[in-house]
Amino acid sequence: VQLQASGGGLVQAGVSLRLSCAASGRTFSRYAMGWFRQAPGKEREFVSGITWRGDSTLYADSVKGRFTISRDNAKNTVHLQMNSLKPEDTAVYYCAASSQALTMRPDLWGYWGQGTQVTVSS
Repeated sequence: VQLQASGGGLVQAGVSLRLSCAASGRTFSRYAMGWFRQAPGKEREFVSGITWRGDSTLYADSVKGRFTISRDNAKNTVHLQMNSLKPEDTAVYYCAASSQALTMRPDLWGYWGQGTQVTVSS
């Protein structure tokens, strides 16, 4: 499956952004989808994930209550609504797909998009 992330940008703290990930290739609806991020000098970290049915979601504690993940299997897309952005949310955000169970471990996600930059100024 090929993934294309979009929607990043430079914003001020407190505003919202919506990231999108368009998938093509294999059957999108059979994959769990997730978002990870990587800040300069830091390891890639899990942000959020959603099961292939969309019936279960997972969030990192740092974004819980501010970010919402959703998917539209008919359109092969997954979104990450990011509200109340903070400077510490600054990172390159990657969408990922996995044929396995939802997990926070980046090494268990088999497919990755190219990343989109999110910069939050204070």
